[in-house]
Parts: sequence; C-alpha cells; structure tokens
Amino acid sequence: MSFVVVTGAGAAGLPTARQFAESGERVRQITRSGRGAEHPLVERVAADITDTDRLTELVDGARVVVNCAIPAYDRWAVDVPPMAQALLTAVERTGAGYVMLGNTYGYGPVDGPMTEDLPMAATTVKGRVRARMWLDALASHEAGRARVTEVRASGFLGPGLAGAFAVFVLGPALAGEVASYPGDLDVPHSWSYTEDIARTLVAASLDDRAWGRAWHVPVTSSLPVRALAERVAELAGMPAPELRRIDRDELLTLARQQPLFGELVELLYSNENPHVIDSSQTESVLGVRPTPLDAVLRETLAGAVTSTGNFVDRLVGRITT
Repeated sequence: MSFVVVTGAGAAGLPTARQFAESGERVRQITRSGRGAEHPLVERVAADITDTDRLTELVDGARVVVNCAIPAYDRWAVDVPPMAQALLTAVERTGAGYVMLGNTYGYGPVDGPMTEDLPMAATTVKGRVRARMWLDALASHEAGRARVTEVRASGFLGPGLAGAFAVFVLGPALAGEVASYPGDLDVPHSWSYTEDIARTLVAASLDDRAWGRAWHVPVTSSLPVRALAERVAELAGMPAPELRRIDRDELLTLARQQPLFGELVELLYSNENPHVIDSSQTESVLGVRPTPLDAVLRETLAGAVTSTGNFVDRLVGRITT
C-alpha cells in the first residue's frame, strides 16, 4: 500500500498532511522535531531531510513527496541548496513524484499580473535560490529522471503565525496597537489561504496534467494591506486599526539591531509595488477554487484566539510602535 511523504509542519505542511490523511491516504510527515498533523493515518518521523540516504529510505515506496519545508529565512542561501539537492536525489532514486511548495520570488519584479509561464528572472539572493531549486528540478523532469511540479503561493492568510500579514499586522491590530508594515499599505497584493495552498498541493499530486510545470494557488483576495486589515477589524467588531509604513531606510536602521530585518530589504519591491498573481489555470485545470475572503478571515481570527494560546502576546511588541 503506497503512502505520501510530506516534509515540514508549518502553516502549509500541517494542513497538507491532514488533508491527505482525511482523503484516506497514509502520510509520512518528516520534520527535524518529529512534530506533525494529529491523525491516525499520519506517521510523524524525526529526520534531517538534508541527509540524502536517510531521506531516500523514508521516501522509498511513496507515491509522491510534497515538500513544504524551508530553512530559516536568514539562512536560505546556505541551507536551501543542500535541502533541495537531497529532495531531488531522493525522488530520482525512488521514482516518487515530487510536488514543491514555492513562491513568487523567482519571477523577480513583474509589471502586471504574474502567470506561471513567466521566466525565472530573480534579482535577489533569496529569489535566485528559489529559482535554482525549481530549475534544477525541472531539468530533472525534462531529462526523464523525475516527475516534478511546483505550486506557488503569494501572501499567506490563515490561523496561527501564517505569513507577514499575521506577523506584522494581525497581532498588533487585535491588541489595539499601531501596526507597522514593511511596504506600501495601499497597493494590491494577492493573498492565499493556507487550506487552499494544501488543497492545491494535493490536487497537483493527483493530476497527471500537473507534472512539468508550475501552478499558482488560488487567490482569496488581492486587497491592499490597509483594506485587508480594516476588513479583519470589521469582522472582529473592532475599530479600524492604525497602520504605519516601514520604509527601506527604517528597515536598514532596524537591521542594525536585529539582522533578520535586513533579510526583508532585498524583497521590499514585492510590498512596495502591486503584487498580483493570476491563478486561473489552477482553478480551471486542477479544479481548486479560492475560499471566500470573509470565511478565511473568520478562520484566521478564530485561530488567533484559540489555536496558539498567547498569539497576540507573542506578536505585540515585535514590530509595533
């Protein structure tokens, strides 16, 4: 009996493993810590996915590997290449399909809506890392060594610490504090629900048309940050939140105190300019459609006060005034 391997147990990895299990598939979820989705069909395994031989053992016999793991944001240049190589080698050795969770960094700056056929034209360190991960996998697919596809998401929405909106805006706003956001508060930005991300990963793993190309996660909304925050507050029965913009100079100043802020500088273009993706191909071919925005925001609000305990306490003060 075959099974599915899911690597990572973050905002996308947990719902992906759970959705596979709820559909009746056995899941082997691999993380460094051994944590994972709570379900009778999910086997949680603690392992280092950069250990190619160990990973190959764990993948052997799997129908597909779905990678939702990613190293710490400030270590991508160092830690992504060995992780990517180990994953690709494991699927080449075992014959498992390979579904990668990616993002839009590899496109670089784009004027207009992003489609999956855009070239990899990254201008940043993290963008080039992401582009290389996909291009190496695609080359393996085209050479007949593996079957690969990539599912690309933009901004995350969902319960818990899912993405920049939650980290920078949601926690402070719910606490009645001023929220500070790195970027223009009034330009369109595409947002995807973490459950829709998982649904797209599952759908791509099951459809033979998915292999050899990329797919965009359906877009729940392309509201600007300010408008999105105001809608959250409205649903929560709170006054419209006060937001302030963090510009490049302030980010550089903050980076001298906390280097992680420096990692945001090279990708500030994606928050300073319209960042809109076209997900029509995923909707029409894979049949995955976006969850309505208000349903996503209600779920996000419920998760903010129930799923993580001190969610607001953990966020307030991180980047607020």
